[in-house]
Amino acid sequence: MSPTAPWWRSAVIYQVYIRSFADGNGDGIGDIAGIRSRLPYLKSLGVDALWINPWYKSPQADHGYDVADYRQIDPLFGTVTEAEQFIEEAHRYGIRVIPDIVPNHTSDQHAWFQAALAAGPGSPERERYIFRSGRGSDGSEPPNDWVSAFGGPAWTRLPDGEWYLHLFAPQQPDLNWEHPDVRAEFESVLRFWFSRGVDGFRIDVAHGLIKHPELPDLPTRREPTDQRPRQHLDHPHWDRDEVHDIFRTWRRVADEFPGDRCFVAEAWADTPERLAAYVRKDGLHTAFNFDFLMSGWDAKDLRTVIDDSLAMLGAVGAPATWVLSNHDVMRHVSRYGRTTVRRWMVNERYEPQGPLDLELGTRRARAAALLMLALPGGAYIYQGEELGLPEVEDLPESALQDPVWERSGHTIRGRDGCRVPISWSGESAPFGFSPDSASAEPWLPQPADWGRHSAEGQTGDEASMLELYRTALRLRREHPSLGDGTLTWLDTPAGVLAFLRDPGFACVINLSTEPYRLPAHTTVLLTSGPIEDGLLAPDQAAWLVT
Repeated sequence: MSPTAPWWRSAVIYQVYIRSFADGNGDGIGDIAGIRSRLPYLKSLGVDALWINPWYKSPQADHGYDVADYRQIDPLFGTVTEAEQFIEEAHRYGIRVIPDIVPNHTSDQHAWFQAALAAGPGSPERERYIFRSGRGSDGSEPPNDWVSAFGGPAWTRLPDGEWYLHLFAPQQPDLNWEHPDVRAEFESVLRFWFSRGVDGFRIDVAHGLIKHPELPDLPTRREPTDQRPRQHLDHPHWDRDEVHDIFRTWRRVADEFPGDRCFVAEAWADTPERLAAYVRKDGLHTAFNFDFLMSGWDAKDLRTVIDDSLAMLGAVGAPATWVLSNHDVMRHVSRYGRTTVRRWMVNERYEPQGPLDLELGTRRARAAALLMLALPGGAYIYQGEELGLPEVEDLPESALQDPVWERSGHTIRGRDGCRVPISWSGESAPFGFSPDSASAEPWLPQPADWGRHSAEGQTGDEASMLELYRTALRLRREHPSLGDGTLTWLDTPAGVLAFLRDPGFACVINLSTEPYRLPAHTTVLLTSGPIEDGLLAPDQAAWLVT
């Protein structure tokens, strides 16, 4: 990696789900003060930047992804002044800050939507959103058959007879990105936060801003398939070509500010080529590689994903990014802790197959971390994965808060299981998440055994997940082969992946059921588990000097 290359081409970015990271004021909900108190930990971990889930003023119908004011911090989390102080301090630690931005929809409490409700049908205020008359003789049927990502119809009817679109919860009305006011407002919001020192933005639902002008019914859904190559499906509201005009403008806004400001897209695309379109030279800088996250525990599948990602992103001059978990999916310790770990598809809700074997999942997660951090480009770490946290699959129904739970009629538990507040210290709740003087319990209950995963308990234990991550990130910074660049595959038997990174580095991961003899090397830099007689056991990985 060239020392003059932009930082984001090889950055390791740590995702902070703010509600669940660290509670500074004792109300049971994480906040800016909590993040600030853990900056020394993040520095010692070795990450380059923090992606922070929405901290804006919000009624919290979808835990911050329903924004009422993009220029204010929600009182749950702090103030704009506290945010500015936090950004400044993070920079002193050498850590960049990338907040979320939510452009597809606002809260129904946003001033614009409240004005639209008051103004009534046919008003200019309603043109900033997507209002339509219903179908049927009396307009009582939704304008089309679109469905909410959270379950149920994507339309809600108002007392005045009109319907409004919400691809997520009814409290999250979709904006009309054909309207000049919408485009101008978000360019202003970007400048507001760039001028306060943020280093970039993660763009929520970047693939969803543009809708087909005629709002047609959904196309026939194809059955999920593991076969490749996949084909692009012309969808009326996902991944439409016109969305890239918006992001070319955003790129120009970022370029107004010094310091290599950047964007990362949450863009769900059904082919690598479609994903690459988001990160062309005049567009966004990087995009999440969900294809990697969605891979099965299978060497052939992983190699195909890696090859396709590097080829398609490299063709437009963009770096790859790699991610194993985030706040919307089952934690990968629990995904991998099943006998069968199959590939899952875009727009398919992942359901694990079989009982959880936590020991197996942890072993595979350790190996997957070394694979991810050795690949060319950047990587994302979801808070707590460095602690080996599993999904909390047995939260009581009374504790569930994800809107998916209500919208599905209590048939889909939703995403709360990956959002349980993380464990910092101690043997009982709140495990250091809140101060000893806390006035409230954590907003989601922590398992009784959460102490086994605490940062304090793992610190200094060379066999722990935390020390594996710390060592891997240190080596990644120190070794000239790692970060952005290229790789060369080595010939290996089925079930084993091995590649070289110049100069003098190799990564080997054994996804087979038999031990594998390591290729020729001079030094073993790091392994995910013990090596005996030069053999890499199943579900383990190694970094080598060649």
